[in-house]
Amino acid sequence: QVQVVESGGGLVQAGGSLRLSCTASGLTFDDAVMGWFRQAPGQEREGVSCISQSGGNTYYADSVKGRFTISRDNAKNTLFLQMDSLKPDDSGMYYCAAGSSVWPLQLRPASFVYWGQGTQVTVSS
Repeated sequence: QVQVVESGGGLVQAGGSLRLSCTASGLTFDDAVMGWFRQAPGQEREGVSCISQSGGNTYYADSVKGRFTISRDNAKNTLFLQMDSLKPDDSGMYYCAAGSSVWPLQLRPASFVYWGQGTQVTVSS
């Protein structure tokens, strides 16, 4: 009954911005570490960012640090990923995931149990 739904993906030129949203239901949202992952065709799924339950702690992969910002609105059970200065290498399917109540949490797929279906991000050069 847990549902995780991403939105906000699309096609954008290099240097542009996108804001992804993720709405979760059927779980105690404010008790879950939340994360964003991405996967390009033929590539392994990689962690992008994660955020602690109250939003007080965040982690970013080196490849996106300084360009992406993760945030959450617990009152609305919603997670966000603001993506600025996008590069072609940022292209891929972006997934929202809910993890455990433990922080810190390794940003790897095995640490997260509930997943959305993904939203496609394509950055053209």
